[in-house]
Amino acid sequence: MSIDYNKVPSPCYVIDEERFRKNLSLIKHVADESGAEIILAFKGFAMWGVFPILREYISGAAASSVDEARLCFEEIGSPARTYSPAYKTDDFNSLLKYSSHITFNSLAQFRKYSAELQNYPKKISAGLRINPEFSEISQGLYNPCSPGSRLGIIAEDLIDGLPEGTEGLHFHVLFESDSYALEKILQIVEVKFGRFFPQLKWINMGGGHLITGKDYNSGHLIKILKQFREKSGLHLILEPGSAFAWETGELVATVEDITENQGIKTAILDVSFTAHMPDCLEMPYKPKILGATDPVQGKPTYRMGGNSCLSGDVMGDWSFEKTLVPGDRIIFLDMIHYTMVKTTTFNGVHHPSIGIWTKEGKFRLIRKFDYKDYKNRLS
Repeated sequence: MSIDYNKVPSPCYVIDEERFRKNLSLIKHVADESGAEIILAFKGFAMWGVFPILREYISGAAASSVDEARLCFEEIGSPARTYSPAYKTDDFNSLLKYSSHITFNSLAQFRKYSAELQNYPKKISAGLRINPEFSEISQGLYNPCSPGSRLGIIAEDLIDGLPEGTEGLHFHVLFESDSYALEKILQIVEVKFGRFFPQLKWINMGGGHLITGKDYNSGHLIKILKQFREKSGLHLILEPGSAFAWETGELVATVEDITENQGIKTAILDVSFTAHMPDCLEMPYKPKILGATDPVQGKPTYRMGGNSCLSGDVMGDWSFEKTLVPGDRIIFLDMIHYTMVKTTTFNGVHHPSIGIWTKEGKFRLIRKFDYKDYKNRLS
């Protein structure tokens, strides 16, 4: 890794420009070769301080709310491809202003807003989210095709056809998946919804495409996208979130204290799992730490503890080559996608700063948080 972590303040999320550009280059290559449009999903990565770099490679984003759509409009420079499980009447005018495409989760939502959509002075393309009732996602928390799912319209609910004005279909059933999982989904989507393709202009394949993952077969992805595009005649859209920032940066933390209870040593950090790494507890998964391993008998071993008062704000255990002492740096790997967008200021703990390690080998601070940021979240 090229980052000199001693030059990064603590705590701080830091993205490596070179790694970020490498991901963007691969994503652009897949888009160019396949003819598909690949846009960023803000729900996975919304670090707008690096959007000037992002805009060199892509020109659009997917939004799930008015604020995300506005961020796309203002910071990407283009209207958003917007989808939400439900739209509030008070928000819909703003969504129209900031969106080029709006996808509806149900037929009822489509009918509720169809007249407003059609009468809007600017052309907005309307779509429906479909549920193919198949997904390989094993985690129930992330499986949108679980029995009774609230997300998307199943094929049998479209027996009477698509409502007038529908121009596209949208599905999102992948999670850090490979191109072979997408290939299976496309076959099922074609069987269940293929009869509608001649009436449509586009199909959005959602997110979960881990294009920049180590073993991802981008050549296979290009092949199946080209085949599907040529067969269906549709404009293809993919909207990954994780793939853009996958393994591009770290969360830099510092050991503030070491406690011991019944033989368990805990390193108390200047960051919090519940506030700054909530996905670790939510999924759950154990993040990697630079220079540390899973517990090894005979080596100094520590549980990591956050600096909030939540008793469960802990994660562990890891072994290190040497004994930890206050002041030591702890570098959590791959903390830029999803982790950052889910952070809070629970307990008033300071939110980590945000910075970039530039391709010139220098650290640039993008944002430092203070009391006003904590206070202004509530009233």
